[in-house]
Amino acid sequence: MSDKALPQFPAETSADGAFVRQEYSIRDRITADGSSGFPAEAGRYHLYVSLACPWAHRSIIVRTLLGLEDTISMGVVDPIRDDRGWRFARGEGHDADGVCNFEFLSEAYLRTDPSFTGRYTVPCIWDRVTQRLVTNNYPDITIDLETQFTALHKPDAPDLYPAHLREAIDEVNALVYRDVNNGVYRAGFATGQAAYERAVDRLFARLVWLEDRLANQRYLVGDQLTEADIRLFTTLVRFDAVYYGHFKCNLRRLVDYPNLWGYARDLFQRPGFGETVNFDHIKRHYYMTHDAINPTRIVPKGPIVDWNIPHDRGTHAR
Repeated sequence: MSDKALPQFPAETSADGAFVRQEYSIRDRITADGSSGFPAEAGRYHLYVSLACPWAHRSIIVRTLLGLEDTISMGVVDPIRDDRGWRFARGEGHDADGVCNFEFLSEAYLRTDPSFTGRYTVPCIWDRVTQRLVTNNYPDITIDLETQFTALHKPDAPDLYPAHLREAIDEVNALVYRDVNNGVYRAGFATGQAAYERAVDRLFARLVWLEDRLANQRYLVGDQLTEADIRLFTTLVRFDAVYYGHFKCNLRRLVDYPNLWGYARDLFQRPGFGETVNFDHIKRHYYMTHDAINPTRIVPKGPIVDWNIPHDRGTHAR
C-alpha cells in the first residue's frame, strides 16, 4: 500500500471552474472468444463496486438482470472514502476483500501498475488468473457483460444492448451522459458561478427533453428495457436524495416531473433495480466524503420519498 496522498475528488477543474472528469486508463476488454487475452469465463473475474456510486451501480444492475451473480463475484467497498481512497470495511456487517485480502482498493491498482498515479475508481474488474485489473472503464463493463457473456446469461435474461437498437442507444447515452449523468457532477463540483450555471441549465434542459420523450413511450429507446434506461436510472434514483441539495441541482426535483418520476418508479419496482439501491450508502458517501461541499459532514434525514407508489407506465405506448 502506497503512503502517498490520493487526489481528492474532483481531481481537476478548468480555468473557469468547470469540473473536468479524468480519463479511465485501464481499458482492456473481456471477449467471448478470448481474443483480447481475457476470455469470458465463469469464476475468473471479480467486480469491485460501491453501492453509493452511480457508475458502479450500473454494473450491479446489469449483473443481476443477466443472472451473472455466480459467474462474476462482487466485492463492495465502504461508502466513506478518505485520502487513502476506497476501503474494504472490516467488522460487524462488513466483509474484507475476499479475493486478495486487500485493505484498500488502491492495492489492486498498484498491483496492476506500480506506477499508477490516477484516482482509484469503481467499478473495476479484477482477473484472478493474471492477478491484475482488466478495466476500470465503466461504460465498457456493462457492454461487455451484455454482449460477451451471453453464453453464461440466465435463460430469460433480457437483451439490454440489442444489435438493431445500438446506434439509437449510443446516441441517447451520449446526450444523457453529457448533460445528466456527468451534468450533476459538473454542477456539484464547479468552482465558478458561470460554470455551475451552465451545467445546471444544460441538466434541466435535458430533463425536460427526457420528460417529453417519455410522455408517449415507456422506455428511452425502442419498446424494451435497454442499457440506456439503466444508465439514466442510476442518476435519477440519487437525484432528490443527494444531487438536488448536495450538488445544488435544485431548480426542480425528480418528483416534479410526472413522466420521469413514473418512469423511475417503474424501474425501481422491477427485480434487479430497487433491491440494488442503498440510500444509506448513497447519502453517507456524498455528504460525508466531499468536505469542500459539506464541511460539517452532516447527513440529512430526508427526503421522504415513496418509491413504491403505483405507476401507470404500463399504459404508455411502446
